[in-house]
Amino acid sequence: MPNTALLRRASALALMLAIPGSALAQAPQAAPSSTSTPAANTATAPSPDTVVASVNGKPITQGDLAIASDDPALSLPGVDEAQKKSLLVDYMVDLRVGAQAAEAAKIGDTPEFKRKLAYFRDKLLLDDYLEQEAKRAVTLEAEHAIYDQTVKLMKPEEEVHARHILVDNEGDAKKIAARIKGGEDFAKVAAEASKDPGSKAEGGDLGWFTKERMVPDFANAAFAMKPGQVSDPVKSQFGWHVIKVEEKRTKPQPTFDELKEQIDQHIVRKAQQDMILKLRAEAKIDRTDAAPAAAQPAPDTKKP
Repeated sequence: MPNTALLRRASALALMLAIPGSALAQAPQAAPSSTSTPAANTATAPSPDTVVASVNGKPITQGDLAIASDDPALSLPGVDEAQKKSLLVDYMVDLRVGAQAAEAAKIGDTPEFKRKLAYFRDKLLLDDYLEQEAKRAVTLEAEHAIYDQTVKLMKPEEEVHARHILVDNEGDAKKIAARIKGGEDFAKVAAEASKDPGSKAEGGDLGWFTKERMVPDFANAAFAMKPGQVSDPVKSQFGWHVIKVEEKRTKPQPTFDELKEQIDQHIVRKAQQDMILKLRAEAKIDRTDAAPAAAQPAPDTKKP
């Protein structure tokens, strides 16, 4: 999280220059706060044309701030909205001051700058065009069509809910198996004796798993057991296990909501790819960058 005192003293641009590795540049976007006040929720959003500052007579608007706030390099996690707006205004002021100075220095007149400007204009145009295509493609009908197709292709899988106790040697495993089969509580013995730090505190509980998620020796033993059964010692690459199968079931199919994000990503990628391929097919494209044919070696004229 950015240092609050430092944020108050410096503009966003100065912070980025001074602390390139800080959370300003690298931290993910913070989730919207759930503790906003009713007044903030009901307030009317300012117009994009609302002027928030000016630099040498040229206005900086609320719309300019909105564009800047979408820049991943200006992510400000942990900063409240009022402070974030102040920092974005500072950044836009620095940006305009610098841009005006560069314009006075005729930086924009150089061939290199014009090439960069043309490149970034094309890139922004394409990015917005792809975004529009994505919005058109992601419909409820398309989502459900992909979901229905996906679940039809999913083969039923068996799952086991099991516990285990992991120890270093067969002798200890035999003693533990005897204790469990003699009536001791599996979870209590696991908490006392298991060497598996991931499940020990949970009484050895491994949750639900399919066969391929476990190492073969362990999986073969667990899936051959019946619910309520406790195994004899089972050896794997990790040591010796005593296993108790709690339940078995056919793995439930994922719900639409569980797959929605992946479905949307698939729809967007396909729609954008199809659009680019269509545009390429319709365009007249001439490439002059083909590598020259490799020179053929001269024939060997020597006599045997």
